[in-house]
Amino acid sequence: METRAMVRTMHRSLLLALALLAPLPALAQDAAEPEAVRGSRVDVQPYIEAAQVLTAELSPGDDVLTYTQLAAGVDAMIAGRNSAASASLRYERRIGYGEVSDGDTITGIARGSLALVPRRLTFEAGALASQVRVESGGATSLGGFDADDSSTSQIYSLYAGPTLQTNVDDLLVTGAYRIGYTRVEAPDAVVLTPGDEPVDLFDDSVTQQATIRAGFAPGTVLPVGVGVGAGWNRQDVSNLDQRIDDRHVRADVTVPVSRTLALVGGVGYEEVEVSSRDAVRDTDGIPVIGSDGRLVTDESSPRVIAYETDGLIWDAGIMWRPSRRTSLQAMVGRRYGSTTYTGSFSYAPNPRTSLNIGVYDNLTGFGGVLADNLSNLPTEFEAVRNMLTGDLGACVASLEGNTCALGSFGSLRSAVFRSRGVTASLSRSNGRTSYGIAGGYDRRAYIAAAGTALEAVDGIVDENVWLGAYAGHQLDRRSGIGANAYVNWFDSGFDSTGTGMGYSASLSYNREIIAGLSGTAAVGLDGVARDELPDYSNASALVGLRYSF
Repeated sequence: METRAMVRTMHRSLLLALALLAPLPALAQDAAEPEAVRGSRVDVQPYIEAAQVLTAELSPGDDVLTYTQLAAGVDAMIAGRNSAASASLRYERRIGYGEVSDGDTITGIARGSLALVPRRLTFEAGALASQVRVESGGATSLGGFDADDSSTSQIYSLYAGPTLQTNVDDLLVTGAYRIGYTRVEAPDAVVLTPGDEPVDLFDDSVTQQATIRAGFAPGTVLPVGVGVGAGWNRQDVSNLDQRIDDRHVRADVTVPVSRTLALVGGVGYEEVEVSSRDAVRDTDGIPVIGSDGRLVTDESSPRVIAYETDGLIWDAGIMWRPSRRTSLQAMVGRRYGSTTYTGSFSYAPNPRTSLNIGVYDNLTGFGGVLADNLSNLPTEFEAVRNMLTGDLGACVASLEGNTCALGSFGSLRSAVFRSRGVTASLSRSNGRTSYGIAGGYDRRAYIAAAGTALEAVDGIVDENVWLGAYAGHQLDRRSGIGANAYVNWFDSGFDSTGTGMGYSASLSYNREIIAGLSGTAAVGLDGVARDELPDYSNASALVGLRYSF
């Protein structure tokens, strides 16, 4: 199938995938196991809501607005012997009064895993629909903003693919393939610094990744473990037909030092190419911008190389696993033509606490970032939402894996980039109380071809530091309180854009009135503080009812 046809097909399927992802593994499990499985869990909670929201702009203006919020959604968590999935899907209708216009919003997050062949072949999938505020340099912020904020953009992403793990005698064979699609809707308007030109915002992309490896564990054929593998990363970005094509082969060795510690390393060969086309230009040679505010690709122009490298790659490091609750991997090596550092640490001192840290270094685009974030989510989680707007928070509530898929959105620039950074998350659930905190740092160095409309972007660096937190406490059998907050500091490579900070926080109280019917009261504060533009801040309050079926 051609890439553009694939894009159209996946775009039409996205919202359907969000709605159906959670029930799918359960249906497959029922077909394979007609009798109930001990330890299985099915929790599907549809609901409808009605609320009245009051918003007061604190700066730069002082408008006070109100609107009615009607919503329907479902929260689901399904776990069985051979499948697991979680999803949160919400449709919201806003009915405005005065200066507030009517509007519709769909938000959701889902992640599922189905064992087609138990312990050997697994099919995984994930999907996301979310909203962000877009700054002039392309930086994003989460949070509930003015109901008519024209700088808000809708983001959709989904991925799916199989994972294989099997043995041929002592030979362990593993493999995986993943295809993903991401789309960003252009905001109606972005507030610019005087004299600034709008950046080319990401439109859509198709990402594909494939890996395969065969090897022997230490102590089977040899005292050390050995293996060979290969990998492929292909990303097709619609903006100027950008393309990442990354292929490598690699041999690795694992040398046990003790029962809990091993030295690991590998060496291989890699070919990487980043290319694009130019934009359509008018008679004066100025790039043409389409009705959606993005550069128009000249499909007849030749493909131009923006970055390429090939040659030896290597890495070396340690693996430490003193218990089932603790694991560490730290690596240093050479890839993409320079030194690279990667690693991970996980610690679960008890079933109620989980700490995870990751260090990454990737060549990717915005769509690749979302596909990676979705695939790293756990399959069992509870979505954390802003009670004022219904939007998703930076993290989900879970005691396993990387829980923050939205915290590291970063910039919506269309150009591909070298991404380096670190993320960390801590989650805890203890009786009536659960909470989590996460943060990260992301540095993106953009890559663009000389002579194209994106040439000026080449070498520009964006940096983003973010922090997200949530907490919930059950006061008694019928009532509880919840809170969530998010803040990110962004520093764009464009001097005129400067630095800024986006933030959002909300606090809610809910109480069951009768079986299935509960009342909610919430307050929130959100905004953006910027160096070169006026600050924006907004306070909101909500009262509403929810009926859960």
